[in-house]
Amino acid sequence: MSTTHEVFNQVPDLLPYDTSEDASLLEGLEREGAGWASADLRELGELAGSVEAQEWGRLANENPPVLHTHDRYGNRIDEVEFHPHWHDLMSVAVANGLHATPWQCDRPGAHVARAAKFYAWGQADAGHMCPISMTYAAVPALRHNSSLASVYEPLLASTHYDFGLRVPTKKRGLTAGMSMTEKQGGSDVRANTTTAVPSSDGTYSIVGHKWFTSAPMSDMFLTLAQAPGGLSCFLLPRVLPDGTRNRIVLQRLKDKLGNKSNASSEIEYDGATGWLVGEEGRGVPTIIEMVNMTRLDCVIGSAAGIRNATVRAVHHARHRSAFGARLVDQPLMRNVLSDLVIESEAATTVMMRLAGATDRSSDAQERELRRIALAVSKYWVCKRAPSHAAEALECLGGNGYVEESGMPRLYRESPLMSIWEGSGNVAALDSLRALAKQPDCVEAYFTEVGHAQGADSRLDDAISLLGKELSDRSDMEYRARRVVELMALVFQGALLVRHGDPAVADAFCASRLARDWGGAFGTLPTGVDTAAILARV
Repeated sequence: MSTTHEVFNQVPDLLPYDTSEDASLLEGLEREGAGWASADLRELGELAGSVEAQEWGRLANENPPVLHTHDRYGNRIDEVEFHPHWHDLMSVAVANGLHATPWQCDRPGAHVARAAKFYAWGQADAGHMCPISMTYAAVPALRHNSSLASVYEPLLASTHYDFGLRVPTKKRGLTAGMSMTEKQGGSDVRANTTTAVPSSDGTYSIVGHKWFTSAPMSDMFLTLAQAPGGLSCFLLPRVLPDGTRNRIVLQRLKDKLGNKSNASSEIEYDGATGWLVGEEGRGVPTIIEMVNMTRLDCVIGSAAGIRNATVRAVHHARHRSAFGARLVDQPLMRNVLSDLVIESEAATTVMMRLAGATDRSSDAQERELRRIALAVSKYWVCKRAPSHAAEALECLGGNGYVEESGMPRLYRESPLMSIWEGSGNVAALDSLRALAKQPDCVEAYFTEVGHAQGADSRLDDAISLLGKELSDRSDMEYRARRVVELMALVFQGALLVRHGDPAVADAFCASRLARDWGGAFGTLPTGVDTAAILARV
């Protein structure tokens, strides 16, 4: 073909880049006591943003897992086949201790270091972070049965990725999943109908179904079932100690909006063997320890997605020209991009603070703060991700709407964190429950935000308004989202005023707290230092 035109004004490839090259992340790493992990973080960030790792993520999503219920001879096998690059992604995550390794590490800041690396590596692919998160979160719940924990915790914390169904104790490393919700109950797990009947050997025979089972290729699951003493938590391995398959039948894989590289399933327990974790009738308090850890990863995952979208939008604007000037130099685009950066910095700062509270959970103030701050942040940060992804995609125009840009995958992935481990209403109501039943966590919250009082009058006014909102108990459930949103914004604002970049903190307080802000991104007030804010990316 003859040359019909010259190709110009096209944006150069973002790759390779370092996903850990993130001022808010690196500052948080030092502040929260894990500066010792900076070299490992930078190495992982460079790999995550490499051409190779990004290609792993693309191919794992474009070739989603396939369920094989039977072998060629008609035998039931219930195995999930993944693209080879899924295993490459998992191997890197496990080798870097992004799963349960921090629970076996006595070094201060272990959970902060893990959170930072989870954030950086998750920008290669979000889907495989699900089983990594589940494995991390399983340990606190599993410790309710010390004999099980002594056997399995070291294997869950192992840095060897050992895929395949075999006797767990004969593998070099394990992954864990969670199986809670049922068709008739969803988030209302107390409506579960799965039964657990005690056997003479101390195990239980479990019969029932689960509508969503995360990571069905895992070596073991924590699940809920109705025992004689009430709803209880059980550990179910895929392969029993004698080498036989446990009676866990995979019915089908979910065809999901996003999160395509990861498998989610519907399963049946047909007399499956399980071991009790915790006491009979204490299933929800036991498994909630796992849920709380995965909620932290929901915040981290959303923050990572928000950062990823921000970097891509700013990169495009710096290299694309329209109407005689680069997009990044045009006032309205600077407003939009700066707003996206502010949202990213707020999410990342909060995520690191919550990880720090996890490391310091032996301290009562930190433990109580984490209880309420995690609930409100899970609601707000995860809720912001989809609208942020849509705006970032729009910065690329039509180029952002095509798969090759990577933006559609980010957009499809973004709603998951708000749904997983309790959708918006569940998270908001959980926050109210903590406020009503755990007054110490309310005190811990106001102690934390109080450290920033006097530094910014707009933050002070927001703290005062929040106090009035909380003192009014009328229609509290109806107002739950309004109250929890304000709590999340005040928490973010307090952290940014104390620790954030001054230009970011000023713009955050002016827009989110003083409400000099419209209903969409790109409605920041005049006077914001967009040059300083954009320099953060």
